[in-house]
Amino acid sequence: MTGFPLKIVTPDGLEFDGIAESLTVRTVTGDMGIMAKHVDCVVPLGMGEATVVIDGQRRRAACIGGMVSVVDGAVSLVPTTFEWAEDIDVSRAERSMERAQTVLDNKTSTDTDLVMAKA
Repeated sequence: MTGFPLKIVTPDGLEFDGIAESLTVRTVTGDMGIMAKHVDCVVPLGMGEATVVIDGQRRRAACIGGMVSVVDGAVSLVPTTFEWAEDIDVSRAERSMERAQTVLDNKTSTDTDLVMAKA
């Protein structure tokens, strides 16, 4: 399968810089798939899973906010948060989910707190 250059850069630094065969991300309007020779575009990211196929191997990651751009065949994924599935600390994630659920269940939570808890 034909590949394309992909860079994944977060506020914490470079997560990936190489050739990918496909990229699927959640945008604010739904899932978007990118392959070689994709049309140029800039799209805001939503909250969900990113899937990258590299050398025939599928890698998954949590991906939230930011944007994805395709310019002259090169793809830049610039999320606010990006964490490869194998790097996620499950116990930390479960504790975060419990804290978020407490905020969501609290009738006095502010709109800002609710947005953050949903994320």
